[in-house]
Amino acid sequence: MAEALSVMPAAVLRNLADKLYEKRKNAALEVEGIVKQLASAGDHDKVNAVIDLLTTEYTNSPQANHRKGGLISLAAATVGLTNEAAQHLDRIVPPVLNSFSDQDSRVRYYACEALYNIAKVVRGDFIVYFNLIFDALCKLSADSDGNVQSAAHLLDRLVKDIVTESDQFSIEEFIPLLRERMNVLNPYVRQFLVGWITVLDSVPDIDMLGFLPDFLDGLFNMLSDSSHEIRQQADSALSEFLHEIKNSPSVDYGKMAAILVQRAGSPDEFTRLTAITWINEFVKLGGDQLVRYYADILGAILPCISDKEDKIRVVARETNEELQAINADPAEAFDVGAILSIARRQLSSEWEATRIEALHWISILLNRHRVEVLTYLNDIFDTLLKALSDPSDEVVLLVLDVHACIARDPLHFRHLVVFLVHNFRLNNSLLEKRGALIIRRLCVLLNAERVYRELSTILEGESDLDFASIMVQALNLILLTSSELSEIRDLLKQSLVNPAGKDLYVSLYASWCHSPMAIISLCFLAQTYRHASAVIQSLVEEDINVKFLVQLDKLIRLLETPIFAYLRLQLLDPGRYLWLFKALYGLLMLLPQQSAAFKILKTRLKAVPSYSFNRAQLNRMPSGDYYQFVPQMPDDNHTEEDGGSSYNGLNFATRLQQFQQMQQQHRVHTKSRRASRSLSTSLPKEAQKEEEPHRPQSTDLNVPPSRPRRNSGQLQL
Repeated sequence: MAEALSVMPAAVLRNLADKLYEKRKNAALEVEGIVKQLASAGDHDKVNAVIDLLTTEYTNSPQANHRKGGLISLAAATVGLTNEAAQHLDRIVPPVLNSFSDQDSRVRYYACEALYNIAKVVRGDFIVYFNLIFDALCKLSADSDGNVQSAAHLLDRLVKDIVTESDQFSIEEFIPLLRERMNVLNPYVRQFLVGWITVLDSVPDIDMLGFLPDFLDGLFNMLSDSSHEIRQQADSALSEFLHEIKNSPSVDYGKMAAILVQRAGSPDEFTRLTAITWINEFVKLGGDQLVRYYADILGAILPCISDKEDKIRVVARETNEELQAINADPAEAFDVGAILSIARRQLSSEWEATRIEALHWISILLNRHRVEVLTYLNDIFDTLLKALSDPSDEVVLLVLDVHACIARDPLHFRHLVVFLVHNFRLNNSLLEKRGALIIRRLCVLLNAERVYRELSTILEGESDLDFASIMVQALNLILLTSSELSEIRDLLKQSLVNPAGKDLYVSLYASWCHSPMAIISLCFLAQTYRHASAVIQSLVEEDINVKFLVQLDKLIRLLETPIFAYLRLQLLDPGRYLWLFKALYGLLMLLPQQSAAFKILKTRLKAVPSYSFNRAQLNRMPSGDYYQFVPQMPDDNHTEEDGGSSYNGLNFATRLQQFQQMQQQHRVHTKSRRASRSLSTSLPKEAQKEEEPHRPQSTDLNVPPSRPRRNSGQLQL
């Protein structure tokens, strides 16, 4: 201290603390001259003593004017040292940097001014303190005082010039500091950070692209800033980096993929668009490098396909197509299970377009990696079954395509049909609303005869008789009306002459026994009219209820459609098709006379021309309506059962017995259900509560309706 006082006049020391700026400035010029003389004389010990005096007594003083004078004098001392200032920076710079956090804004201002003058003198030697200076400038960029901000901006520009000229700048040491501050929300700090990123990226010798993953997320975060200027600067910086990536021979896409995936789900539209654009470019450029990240990328793309912003949807679809075009190998880190998991999750999306693309991905994986996909079948099968209830027909059709692809193997085919029937049992609305669509599509994709045979086998042993009846009625209606099943209908028409037709007839017969009207329809298709008449004759009072009459009404109307044109034409040959007449008259006798169906069938039968009957029979006919003639017609059916209980290997007596046994089970079940309902309504509430635990529980979750139900929609019969 004494050594410094010996060279520093008292007036200079006094003026350094003066409240007037001019006096402090003149005193600082005196200090510059003193330090310059000491440096010229090589007396660096006294120089150090002077610097220490200025630091201790002035920059660290509790008096603001002392601190201001100290900062000015330190800058002046640096100017006096000129080329020899570098060796004294460890004493000069720290107290100036400490002053950046001074409570007095004027002191902070003078600190900026002092450091600016110091930096102008030492230039490149200044770099060793860069991280400390950067940290200080980052804070000052958000200073509450406008003058301080302006001073900081001037200093910032000078520091940027020095860094761009220096070959000593260490980007490796700087990046951690930058990364820590990238998520700051202050708009001034954000502008400061983007400015530095842009400047450093412009320096050829600094590889900012290699460190892009460290601050990429921060840049994307700025895209949603409330300030248009900040958003624009961040977008400009990102665009420049993306351009560099396109032109760079080696880029580590993987590290940035996770950031882009996260930002693709941002609530901000501009951020989503930028992220999905980057992902699009990465998929085009990165290709195989991104294989292990495909699942994450797909998880980001699929929701964007349904984005409300048109630009985002377009880019997302393009990216999705690029991904689908890459035929990756599971042996090369391509995770089939992860992709399936993403697709399964997106099947629950509220957006139809996303669900559709998720199904496309499952189809693609099945075609390319069938063995691997089937190992995850248990994970996706339930979701695929639930998707059959999707409100979109297009989604349901795609789901069925996937199911059909899985069901190529006999084992999986059986599982599919079993699970499908199970779902229909648990969800009546699925059967009513989508049953026809599902069954028809599966018939196209998996062979109609195969599907119907399997369904019949399952329903034959169905324990829920109510469900079995409804399901058989639905299948029968589809069989009678769908163009996709025309081949089956043609085959059934040959049941009496073709072994394949007979085999199909027998296969369907067992389950069709659950519904009298389904059996009668099957007999009409197969032209087993005598058996149809026998079935009609076997019906008892309990069978002819409202539900039965509704189904009969549907059948009568179906007989007027082109499907049964052959049957109507056969009415022109009553001698040959006696049992067809008997069957139709049997149905007519079951219909209420005032019903529309009765009038339709009666009109059709009356339309048979009189010349169809032979003259001898007509002469013997009593006067009146020719209905009386039918029972007296000769039995001359050449294509029907040959007067016995079997024909072409078909044992109709056994078939009829099978039908009657099944109908008896339905009658017993109906009586039991009615008795149970009567008992439950007659018991007091307390008794009901005691009885409930002892009631036999149904093995099926589908509770039978309390009264006959009419199915709505396409599946009514």
